[in-house]
Amino acid sequence: MSSPPPPTETPAPDAPTWPTQPTYGNLGEVRAHLLPSKACRPPRKSGPPSADPQPLPPPLPKKTLSRTQSLPSHRAPSRSPAPERQPRRPFLGSHSVDERQADDGQARPACPLAEPPFSSLDTSLGLSWHDLNRPEATRAVLEARQLEGLRTVHSRLEARLLGGHPGPCHPGHDFRLLDSSPYVESGDALYYRMVRVGDESWHLLAAKVSRSGAEEPRPWGLELQASLPPHFNLQGLCGLVPEGALPGVPWTGPVVLAAEVPERTLTQWLAEVGTRRRPAELAWAAALLLLQLSAALEQLEARGAALAELRPENLLLAAPRGCAAAGPPRLLLADFGRVHPQPPGAPGAHAPQLGRLLRTLLGLAAPSATPLAHGLETLAARLARSRPSAAQTRGALQALLWGPGPDLHRQGALLGPWLQVRRALLVLHLAERASGGELPGLEDWLCCEYLAEATEASLSHALALLWD
Repeated sequence: MSSPPPPTETPAPDAPTWPTQPTYGNLGEVRAHLLPSKACRPPRKSGPPSADPQPLPPPLPKKTLSRTQSLPSHRAPSRSPAPERQPRRPFLGSHSVDERQADDGQARPACPLAEPPFSSLDTSLGLSWHDLNRPEATRAVLEARQLEGLRTVHSRLEARLLGGHPGPCHPGHDFRLLDSSPYVESGDALYYRMVRVGDESWHLLAAKVSRSGAEEPRPWGLELQASLPPHFNLQGLCGLVPEGALPGVPWTGPVVLAAEVPERTLTQWLAEVGTRRRPAELAWAAALLLLQLSAALEQLEARGAALAELRPENLLLAAPRGCAAAGPPRLLLADFGRVHPQPPGAPGAHAPQLGRLLRTLLGLAAPSATPLAHGLETLAARLARSRPSAAQTRGALQALLWGPGPDLHRQGALLGPWLQVRRALLVLHLAERASGGELPGLEDWLCCEYLAEATEASLSHALALLWD
């Protein structure tokens, strides 16, 4: 005797009826039917069914999952027309091909060696396949990239060293005096540290107060200082502190605000630091300071101006921004009250003064203690005899610091290959230091500036000034 069949559940009046067992085409639809039914509907009220039942929602659309080539496909994928699009750019050195060539599923023969996938011009390298077979083309691209990289490093370092310039003063600024006594005393001025407070920022500045009994500054030089663009080795001005803005200050009348706060003068540096350094270190530091001074004087000569007297007590030294305290200081030319128009046809107006200052700096070191000291002594003699311009003096100092040396000049070696190798080594040197977390400093910036602007002609002129 067979058992009666199990009772079947009577479907609800509004339950959907299917002619056959439903087939789910994707995972999203399966999950939708596994959820509790009517979870998002309000509870049904008891009573007779409504005469106008709500229409049922349409079934979810079926989707076809695209399968990777590593999984088996149980049915042939349907080919749907795809919009025309640009072929993807093949990777360098890969074996990928154009999608339009692979749509038919037929194998393609390997590309011949003469026409590889990367034979077209690669904008990131600047080279084509044919250029790779020409060493002169590859060398030209590498030389251009090295020079471009040095100029980029130089501009970024310059932005960091000169960054945060305070700008001119405005009527809404407030001032606070930090020192009741001078922070630095130069030959013609006293410098007090001040804070200028604005709406959203503050800056540490220096109030420049003229010494009593000092020589009256020349208005032409002061006007020139106010008109010059910001330069790393020229003292920049931000405006005036009006009289009465700060009660109880140790000066009378308005004073000029300088953008950089000096730490000492060159005379104080010679007395405090110069005597404690070894001869080799002193010669290197003297060359870096004189290089910065030549750059400042070059700006004056380019505008038809000259400094009447070069005094070490009026040359200011400050800490470069973003650099280690143990590095070389930043030199600032601040004595614009002694600047006058340069007579026409008088090249090398500053050469004798630079020669005397260089001998003063070298007086603390043993004569000819190092090759650099010997080269500086030779340059001091040439400054007095040949009277080169400040730009030529700067080029000679760069050659003494970073090459090429006198041996290459005597042997008549080509300077172009030397310059290329020197640039490549500097880039590698900066990369090695950056990988260790060491930031470039002032000396690195000066070296980048030299190698980025140097040419074979400028190197030849510098060596001729020194060793001919």
